Amino acid sequence: MFRDLNTDETQLTPDLMNGDNYKLGAFFPQMQEIVNPVQENDYQMCNNLIGDVYGRYMSITNDGWKNNFATFNAPSLWINYPFIAAFTKIYGPWILIKKETKGEGAYFAWAQILRVAAFHRITDMYGPIPYSKAGRGAASVEYDSQEDAYKAMFADLTNAINILTEYVSLNKGVSPLAAFDEVYGGDFVKWIKFANSLKLRMAMRIVYADEVLAKRMALEAINHPIGVIKKNSDNAFISFPRNPINVMWDAYTDTRVCADIVSYMKGYQDPRMEKYFQPSEINGQKGYFGLRSGISIPSKAWALKYSAPIANPSDKLLWMNAAEVSFLLAEGALRGWDVGGSVEKLYEESVRLSFEQYGLMNADAYLSNDSSKPLDYVDPHGLFSESSQSSITIKWKSTASFEEKLERIITQKWIAIWPLGLEAWSEQRRTGYPRFMPVKLNASGDASLTVNLARRIPFPPDEMENNRVNYNVAVEMLKGEDSYSTKLWWDKK
Repeated sequence: MFRDLNTDETQLTPDLMNGDNYKLGAFFPQMQEIVNPVQENDYQMCNNLIGDVYGRYMSITNDGWKNNFATFNAPSLWINYPFIAAFTKIYGPWILIKKETKGEGAYFAWAQILRVAAFHRITDMYGPIPYSKAGRGAASVEYDSQEDAYKAMFADLTNAINILTEYVSLNKGVSPLAAFDEVYGGDFVKWIKFANSLKLRMAMRIVYADEVLAKRMALEAINHPIGVIKKNSDNAFISFPRNPINVMWDAYTDTRVCADIVSYMKGYQDPRMEKYFQPSEINGQKGYFGLRSGISIPSKAWALKYSAPIANPSDKLLWMNAAEVSFLLAEGALRGWDVGGSVEKLYEESVRLSFEQYGLMNADAYLSNDSSKPLDYVDPHGLFSESSQSSITIKWKSTASFEEKLERIITQKWIAIWPLGLEAWSEQRRTGYPRFMPVKLNASGDASLTVNLARRIPFPPDEMENNRVNYNVAVEMLKGEDSYSTKLWWDKK
């Protein structure tokens, strides 16, 4: 039995390496499937109605949802769901893995990476969360401030990377638990690259709150011997019987492509549109038509005329791609960090990686375009048109200001990381880019949200009821009201 092993915890016995269905492996799929949720209801409640909307990739089509995140008045069930789903589906298996491994070794390190991958998303939704004291079986759990949660996640991630690095150096070519690895098929070298890339993503997230720590974490990830994701062959995708975005637009018919991203990509004549969006026809016009976010929807039939995202049932769901990592390196170079390349070279390489991911060959022509800008949004139904919020072009300009360069990097990054809505929303909050259209319907009673948009979502109402003492402390940690407009710790720009 696993618990009886008295050998080096970083290595596996031949029996374990050859076994393909022992009990430890069964705990990992559940953790993987909630990182970027793949089950359709989890995806809808944790991603599609929040990050996909706030990241301006997709818009709600259901006219029956008068209360929703787009208009800042989501019902309690919606606000509760991401918190409960993550804690239930991560900590159940995580506790059992920790027990079986005694909190040591390569398998627990893998579980720690999955835990961080899931909970950095949760803290970026809500702010303070239970993290360092979670998983102990208590009925009520204390919250960490977001700063403390991030620091604890950095520590867990760094330790996991170190353990897996030692493991792969001693067990070359081994693919442990491959049958239970829905992302990399048991390739721990790729998991190390993912973990370093996640560490880099999180480091850049906190750059306006703690630049010293951000730089240190970023350089640790970049300079690690195995390093970060740099090739599309190392991109992190999860397999699942049916792609959840396919369910959203096809089976549920609850989503269509958002007006913001279509307006940007149309303006840039971006060839990736044919990979992202389905053409549609409205009032005799044919093309790609985005649906405005934060509106009163006249009817579902009306909304469904807009373009749907391209997502086939068999498509894998993205966690992280090489283009995102390259854009993070470009921003690091912009900030003067020694990341191994110039900002211009890394910016252009990022776009090339994105084009390569979709089998497109004309990145150089795209990168040389110094005139195209995001288009004004012209609603084909004539109801919700809006002027463009940005005039940023594509071609790199070495003489531009820091902010113009940053806007160019983040705008192209936003296009390249489609459809990672929560990541897009977090980066827009962190940097102010891309520049999004205001909402037309703000049902919150907080007028600032019309233009400033959501900075977080409120804490789960269930926590207010069932964990009130710790909830009250968490609100104090926010240094503001428990509302959509209160900024998170890292949102300091």
